[in-house]
Amino acid sequence: MGEGPAGPAVSSIPFQKIWSDGKVSLIGLGDSITRGLGAQSKHTYFELLQQNDDVQYPDMKRCDLQHVFPGLRANNYAQDYTVTREHVEKQLPRVPIHPPDVKGVIVITSGGNDLIHDYGRSEPTDGAMYGCSYKQAIDWTENIKDRLLKLIEGINSRFPGGCQIFLANIYDPTDGVSDPQSKGLPRWPDAVKILGLTNKKIAELCNSYDNVHLVDIHSEFLGHGIHCTEFWRRYYHSDDPHYWYYENLEDPNRRGYDAIRRLFLTEMIKVLPAWFRT
Repeated sequence: MGEGPAGPAVSSIPFQKIWSDGKVSLIGLGDSITRGLGAQSKHTYFELLQQNDDVQYPDMKRCDLQHVFPGLRANNYAQDYTVTREHVEKQLPRVPIHPPDVKGVIVITSGGNDLIHDYGRSEPTDGAMYGCSYKQAIDWTENIKDRLLKLIEGINSRFPGGCQIFLANIYDPTDGVSDPQSKGLPRWPDAVKILGLTNKKIAELCNSYDNVHLVDIHSEFLGHGIHCTEFWRRYYHSDDPHYWYYENLEDPNRRGYDAIRRLFLTEMIKVLPAWFRT
């Protein structure tokens, strides 16, 4: 796993001023990454966004949302093992319609489980695509995009006062090698191509909304998967050749969550201070 900060450096300068003293609702939706499987509760990315652990991460002291939003309230509706359909049908209805004086900040990780379920134990299908062909994935990844669109539209309708949505793409624990069989899973020759197609759909969706912003965890995590120590690999990081995933291969470990928190904050800095000033 390694030690020290993981992911991009985050400037402390934007956090030296209040972004808004009004009512702000931080909402988490999606799968086990947003729920926080693989780390202590205080070290999940959702919790670190709200309140940094100054002992574990002294470089991030005061670089959290509670310091720029004194009126912040947070609710995490994400659940382990869930897919996009469940995020629309089960999680979205739990998000209340907020008063017009409340602004929303929404963080989402969704779509990864649609790809990896059912781990090759059954025939691939929409929502449990593991082992499918690229031809099958063309329609199924479009369905993922459609369900995420419904999720976004539903969120927007619940914040008449406005919201900003930060949607992560999907990382690759094989570091682009496409060899899940090396960790005991069935072979899946088209895995990396299908992951790329899914991430393309997610990026297209983000680009179609002014208030939806892509958080690129895929690029940042390349070289921190199962081939992280192999110096001949394309994505090898000599400065940090360490594994950022939990023992289950599909969720982050503590340093992985630190990196994800920094990636979300990096995108938030680009958007939120100016948006709250308007």
